[in-house]
Amino acid sequence: MSIYTNQMISKINTLGIDKDPKDTKVVVAMSGGVDSSTVAALMKKQGYDVTGITLKLYDNSKENTHSKQCCSGQDIMDAKRVSHKLNIDHKVLYYQSKFKSGVVDNFVESYLSGETPIPCVQCNQTVKFKDLFEESKNLNADALITGHYVKSITENNQTNMYRAIDENRDQSYFLFNTTREQLNFLRFPLGNMMKNETREIAKKLDLNVADKPDSQDICFVPNGDYVSVIQKFRPDAFRKGNIRNLDGKVIGVHDGIVNFTIGQRKGIKIAEKEPLYVIEINSDKNEIIVGPKKKLVKRKIELRDINILTEKKDLDKNIFVKIRSTGKLIKSRLSFSDKGGVVELLEDEYGISPGQACVFYKKDSIGDKLLGGGWIT
Repeated sequence: MSIYTNQMISKINTLGIDKDPKDTKVVVAMSGGVDSSTVAALMKKQGYDVTGITLKLYDNSKENTHSKQCCSGQDIMDAKRVSHKLNIDHKVLYYQSKFKSGVVDNFVESYLSGETPIPCVQCNQTVKFKDLFEESKNLNADALITGHYVKSITENNQTNMYRAIDENRDQSYFLFNTTREQLNFLRFPLGNMMKNETREIAKKLDLNVADKPDSQDICFVPNGDYVSVIQKFRPDAFRKGNIRNLDGKVIGVHDGIVNFTIGQRKGIKIAEKEPLYVIEINSDKNEIIVGPKKKLVKRKIELRDINILTEKKDLDKNIFVKIRSTGKLIKSRLSFSDKGGVVELLEDEYGISPGQACVFYKKDSIGDKLLGGGWIT
């Protein structure tokens, strides 16, 4: 191996476990992509006792080898090939029914309620970390390793999560619902690396997935066509309804509220002096309310099911929040209520929708620390 590769590998976080690597058993969640495959290879190279686990989450007989979805049949085969090359144990867990009830059904019902769901958060919460955590414990593992781009710092057996150095790849937003117990058991070796470094290591280690494209679609939503998924499970959901303006006047008809999300402009098909956007979705009345873009501005967000990964005193002063995974950090204040919490945004934000996550961060000497988050109501 070249000196260049050794220098890159030395950048990987240590696991913070007080054991010799050869006596440390780790489970690597292997999706079949370049990130998790590289992590498995690095753990093996560093002398850890590695077991790879791949999840079969959904059935799709029409998938092809060029799919940009994760967790497909091709991904399972790729994970098997990497494991064979690395000479590590590999297991496939069949979680289709759990995934259907915990993620897909929630996704469909959320859209029918006029919300904008985030299935990747639900998947981490209900399947990947929950069940993989339990399986790793059953295998007497010392840690569960993933290829997420999240920086983690472990001190005194407690792990804190930070945004990744590669902010374009940062996945901390999707992990806000991790429990403290899970977080202390999880490790994210790629958080201090750029994506191009990961691919370079994969090439140096001669992994068959080194040039594999990143997954871009939600695994059960082919080509981003979420409407087709809803139609498959709930064909009765596409009922015509009224489109109203902000004065309550009916100005058009829609073909189903599932075709719309807050902030959407496309598909309204009504000509006005100003472009119209979806301002509100009323699922009880099967109506959408439209108006000009300026009416999408929000400064106050109500939250439910808040998950806190730090002490509440860290949330007393100004914090930063992210409303979308690719969004910016917004200066905010958080207060708690009997129903959950209220976030006051200190700057304007557009197109906030129920069902989205609002994730909390605080800046310290290490970086942008993940504090937790909640679901927007």
